[in-house]
Amino acid sequence: MFHSIRASVLTRMRALEQIDARDRQDGTPRLERLRQVAPETGKFLALLAANAPDGEYLEIGTSAGYSTMWLALACEMLGREIITFEVLPEKVALARETFQAAQMEETVKLIEGDARQYISQYERIGFCFLDAEKEVYENCYDMVVPRLVKGGLLVADNAINHQDTLQSMLDKALADERVDALVVPVGWGELICRKI
Repeated sequence: MFHSIRASVLTRMRALEQIDARDRQDGTPRLERLRQVAPETGKFLALLAANAPDGEYLEIGTSAGYSTMWLALACEMLGREIITFEVLPEKVALARETFQAAQMEETVKLIEGDARQYISQYERIGFCFLDAEKEVYENCYDMVVPRLVKGGLLVADNAINHQDTLQSMLDKALADERVDALVVPVGWGELICRKI
């Protein structure tokens, strides 16, 4: 999966990595920054997604589509589609550019809007990656977990670097008898929940 990434995907990944690095250093306002996962987190997500069970694959928080590309690599291998949600119009425009440049338009379905308005449409979620504004995490968790298939995965980013903000949701997940849950120190910290 990683050794044969086509040039169009690699080129777009490198471009977004450069923009993200610049945004983090030059004082770009927080909501305008890409705030994407690190490359090793992207690989980690793709490995998890490639081994998740059948069902819908969702991403909550597209930004410019960096993590989506990693997830799409797994989906391409499995013959699946990744459905990704983004609320900010300027990020939606960037993501559309990303998926076109990476030639992933057939694998990625981009929905402009708040994922919480759509999650109820998906009754068999095999994989969900959550990387949105932290105040929506717990609500998204509450909506996604009941819809996960057995063995389905919910992965939430920023579980370590935003631990204080996410503590309530993290405590809920780690005590939730419906899932096996663990915080993994990859990137900014990934909460991984597997439906029992």
